[in-house]
Amino acid sequence: MQVVQSNLRGALFSLAAFAVYASNDTLVKFLGASYSPFLLIFFTGLLGFPLVTIMLMSDNSDGNLIPKHPYWTALRTLAAVLNGITGFYAFSVLPLAQCYAIIFAMPILITLLAIPILGEKIGIHRGLAILVGLIGVMIVLRPGQVPLGLGHLSALAAAFLGATTSVIVRKIGHAERSIVLMIYPMVANFVVMAVALPFVYVPIPIEHFGLMATMSLLGLVAGLFMIAAYRHAPAIIVAPMQYSQMIWAILFGALFFNESIDQWTAVGAAVITLAGVYIVLREDRPGLSKNRPVLETRSRYDGGTTPRISTWMRLFDRKRMRAKVEGLAGKDGDA
Repeated sequence: MQVVQSNLRGALFSLAAFAVYASNDTLVKFLGASYSPFLLIFFTGLLGFPLVTIMLMSDNSDGNLIPKHPYWTALRTLAAVLNGITGFYAFSVLPLAQCYAIIFAMPILITLLAIPILGEKIGIHRGLAILVGLIGVMIVLRPGQVPLGLGHLSALAAAFLGATTSVIVRKIGHAERSIVLMIYPMVANFVVMAVALPFVYVPIPIEHFGLMATMSLLGLVAGLFMIAAYRHAPAIIVAPMQYSQMIWAILFGALFFNESIDQWTAVGAAVITLAGVYIVLREDRPGLSKNRPVLETRSRYDGGTTPRISTWMRLFDRKRMRAKVEGLAGKDGDA
């Protein structure tokens, strides 16, 4: 009974997190009609940086900021920066539901990239799930029947780049300090967006600046909800909840942007979702997946403006372990 209650709490926390994420994406779409992704990412990251800095200051582990895997760290940083740009642009120009449908291909691409990068062995079941998921993407895009624009390509790029960052973090995360995994994409984002800012800057009304601050806050709140979700429930419970974002996309799209989901997008999204959930279920079976790349991916696409959930959790776990060890040492001293 206690396990069931804990799993239920985890599911509810994750549903709340993805509702907050969907709200954040809705603000991206609203502000994206007036501002460049470079400007949005710059100010969103800038406004959220003080909150993240407080978290970084709590990392008391020994070491420096030089990565142990510089090439992988550089590739992950580049992918994260491009991921933010493509993701923000895709949400700005595409209907919310269509954008989510394409980005939902990320677990499928993670499984595919895990083969060369992690040495993951894919059997016939997950192989077919990858094929079915890619067919779902083609149903959404309908090449040859519907003109493909830069928004569609950006959404595809966001899914691919998000998968790339996730697999790289899975490869090097055990060896790198949490602060290294956090700080490099954030600093790179700040520098790149600052260089581009003079070319895209337009005056920002105070109410829009407030919405950008709200985006930073929503990203933090959603991250804390996700951490709570994984504290209460295993990944097999939490991971499939990401697809609840489609419900919010349809609702917010209709409510704020007068959007409606067409039947092919709905069919394609359903196919992609089923393929993604099946991959998650297969990974959870003992002995089938050495790396569990999708289940261990606890973040959405990586924009580099906020730390990944897995990195946050590593940092918090280290603090809890240190406090526990210090507490035991104190008891031994008292004895």
